[in-house]
Amino acid sequence: MKLLLDTHVWLWLAAGDRRLPPRHARRIARAARDGSLFVSPISAWEVALLEQKNRIRLGRSVDRWLDDALAQPGLNVASLTPRIAAASCHLPEPFHPDPADRMLVATARDLGATLVTADERILDYARAGHVSVLH
Repeated sequence: MKLLLDTHVWLWLAAGDRRLPPRHARRIARAARDGSLFVSPISAWEVALLEQKNRIRLGRSVDRWLDDALAQPGLNVASLTPRIAAASCHLPEPFHPDPADRMLVATARDLGATLVTADERILDYARAGHVSVLH
């Protein structure tokens, strides 16, 4: 099963944060071993934006954090293609307008991946059958 990490889950994983449930950590580790674990480039943008706005502290420069976080074994960077960008504007409605979440959902749908998230708006969207989630 392909897994796409939501930005906050990627941050939790990189930090060893306890908010990442152990059962999710096990599924993520299995996906990494199988080569089916993904992060979107939009998440790198979100991490940099959150750090710039002082909403998170990384303990090092954004560039260094990204280098370290992206070097984790088994983590793949999903493509952010023009097709995904366009699909983010044509998701089944209703869905909220946050561009990062729309890109993540469009990427998960394009990859046929399950999105690992705790975001209630995305979880609601999944309950409507529009994206697969691991929550």
